[in-house]
Amino acid sequence: MLRVGLTGGIGAGKSEVSRLLVECGAVLIDADRIAREVVAPGTPGLAAVVDAFGEDILGPDGGLDRPKLGSIVFADPEKLAVLNSIVHPLVGARSRELEEAAAEDAVVVHDVPLLTENGLAPLYDLVIVVDAGPETQLDRLVRLRGMTEEDARARMAAQATREERRKIADIVIDNDVPLPELERRVKDVWAELVRRAQEPQE
Repeated sequence: MLRVGLTGGIGAGKSEVSRLLVECGAVLIDADRIAREVVAPGTPGLAAVVDAFGEDILGPDGGLDRPKLGSIVFADPEKLAVLNSIVHPLVGARSRELEEAAAEDAVVVHDVPLLTENGLAPLYDLVIVVDAGPETQLDRLVRLRGMTEEDARARMAAQATREERRKIADIVIDNDVPLPELERRVKDVWAELVRRAQEPQE
């Protein structure tokens, strides 16, 4: 099994790359999706978040009001640390379960947005960074996600720098390119991952 960490700045196009890797045959473990699952209504995770932040962070349906919680934690590093201390261990445990269920020769891609920030590179056999210039990121966040420019810049500034991400990368996928070119690059990377997954383990 080859354990791959996949990361990239917000708006760099990491989701697109993970989708293409799944099409090639990767087993995807999406930390963001799991982070939503572990605080779904009725879970111990949600109960712990409500204990920490109060009932105000719930929506009318009893689920987490993400924008509201986001506005609280992104403005206060201590509150963000509290939220992370609840959610990260739950995500880690669920990720391990999913990985253990994968085939022996699988390429398991962990899609982890804050891999660089949380110093998680050593957990993986290999780290892929999806990279795009700040102008490209900003354009995608404003045009495709409907963020204000101010909000987009704040989210980008809260993450690791482009240089910090590139420093931990074993493979960089440049995503300042048209989709057909990105698809070709991902196929080349996939061939390399499969080759590595089939090498005898030390």
